[in-house]
Amino acid sequence: MDAIAKAWSRAVRTAFPGPWRRWLVVRELGFALLLGVFAAAIELIGRTGLWLLVGPGIAALFLLRRGLPGTVLVITAAACGWFGGTFPLLVCAGWSAGTRMHRLWALIGSFTGGFLLMTYAGVVKDAGAAPLKLIIGLGLGGYLVLAVLPALWGRYRAQRQALLDALRERNDQLLRERTMVAHQARLRERHRIAQDMHDSLGHQLALISVHSGALEVDRTLTDRQREAVGVLRLAAVAAMRELREVVGVLHDESTAPAPVVAAGPAASGGGRTGGVAGIERLVEFSRAAGTTVSLGRDGERRPLAAAVDNAAYRIVQEALTNAHKHAPGAPISVALRYEPDALVVEVANPCAPELVGVRAGAGAAVSGGQGLTGLRERARLVGGMVHAGPTPEAGFRLAAVLPYEGAADQAADIGGAELWELDTLPAADGEAGARRRRSPAIGCAAGGTAVVLIVLGLLVWGMVAFVRGIDGVTVQKSVFDSIQVGTDQAGVEERLPKGNRFFSKDWEGSGPTPPPGTTCRYFMSDEPSGHMGEDNVIRFCFKDGVLVEKENYPVKV
Repeated sequence: MDAIAKAWSRAVRTAFPGPWRRWLVVRELGFALLLGVFAAAIELIGRTGLWLLVGPGIAALFLLRRGLPGTVLVITAAACGWFGGTFPLLVCAGWSAGTRMHRLWALIGSFTGGFLLMTYAGVVKDAGAAPLKLIIGLGLGGYLVLAVLPALWGRYRAQRQALLDALRERNDQLLRERTMVAHQARLRERHRIAQDMHDSLGHQLALISVHSGALEVDRTLTDRQREAVGVLRLAAVAAMRELREVVGVLHDESTAPAPVVAAGPAASGGGRTGGVAGIERLVEFSRAAGTTVSLGRDGERRPLAAAVDNAAYRIVQEALTNAHKHAPGAPISVALRYEPDALVVEVANPCAPELVGVRAGAGAAVSGGQGLTGLRERARLVGGMVHAGPTPEAGFRLAAVLPYEGAADQAADIGGAELWELDTLPAADGEAGARRRRSPAIGCAAGGTAVVLIVLGLLVWGMVAFVRGIDGVTVQKSVFDSIQVGTDQAGVEERLPKGNRFFSKDWEGSGPTPPPGTTCRYFMSDEPSGHMGEDNVIRFCFKDGVLVEKENYPVKV
């Protein structure tokens, strides 16, 4: 029972899709009642005796057209071949099919099947009463006007609404993407600030720590001075630790890699010169802290891209900072080698000497774990690489290979740009493509034009066929007078037109009673009867292959 109930519920939802709001229920029931009464009235006028069946059936089909548009269209088209009151429903069924049927081939199949059934019913109903070509032509013209044209208009409305909905959704998506781009730009800027804080301030604090550590072991200082220097060193270490924590927070909140920015001013040892030109100043300040630092250059100097120049400076700065923290007092060698295709930056130091009291009370060196990661990311963004690791002599070596031109993605520059520039970004390709997308009006207009042309062609064909049919039943008065009773039937028919029963069937049985046993043919005279509402009819009656009577009389129409 549950399966039956579920199947019934599914069938009801399919046949009557919601939501059914109050005004929609009133509208659907009102139109169903109106169409049912109209169809029943037409059948009552035609005295077919089926008005009790046609009226409720039309109302039911109208209510089912929303959920079953293809089925209702086919049934309505077939009923139009039998009952004249169903034509208003055919317009509604065509509209619903064009609006609600989204699969093109299903739509074409439904309309084709409906036309074939409608034509078949019309041929069966009016067989012998009208020529086959006339029945097909009238059926095709009526079907195109009553079913296909509403379907094209409904399909245009549905596609236009779907296109507008898609454009609204696309616009909302673009707005969301624009917001996300602005958010990512802010994150990249935070990451860049964190990286610069790590490189610049960390380097300066490391130098302060090294200076204060050297002063702590100076024998010329008094105990009070040595205590003050120790407080200064501890404060520098605490500042470095807090800096690492802040940088770590900024890194955690920023998922995008640090952008490559143009080489610009960098705070280093009181100087404001960055790039390769500022490396010598970094070395001088390290020497001033009491560390032996050598700087060597090899090869012919080459111009560097701004991003490469800045990356080289930051790599040397971070390497010197790490050497001061992890190997205080050890000599440091800095080398810049201009290779044919890349700049090689190398910073190395041996194991730190055992200096009594240098690290007393300092604990482990402060490290945020971000330095080497940031350097590798900088090098990667300019198309280079960084290698860092211990040397066989228990020292440490950091080497970076940086191409001269760099290979940074230009889109990364947005991180250093002003965020307000995001408001002026050009429209996305998808938005431009949506604007260039072909309007649904083109296809529907083409279909509507084709229908109108076909209907006009059928009208022209009908007018030509009507004229030819009139000619086929018109006999000149002179021909009528020249034909004599007693002439053989073959000779008479040679002088008569072909005839057309569509026009002459209303004249059959009219006029004087024909002789018994005769077969009569009816025509229209080319001379008018002289009275309105009358046709001037000519009749030829044959018996045994001989003309036995000819008559010319008026018939009221």
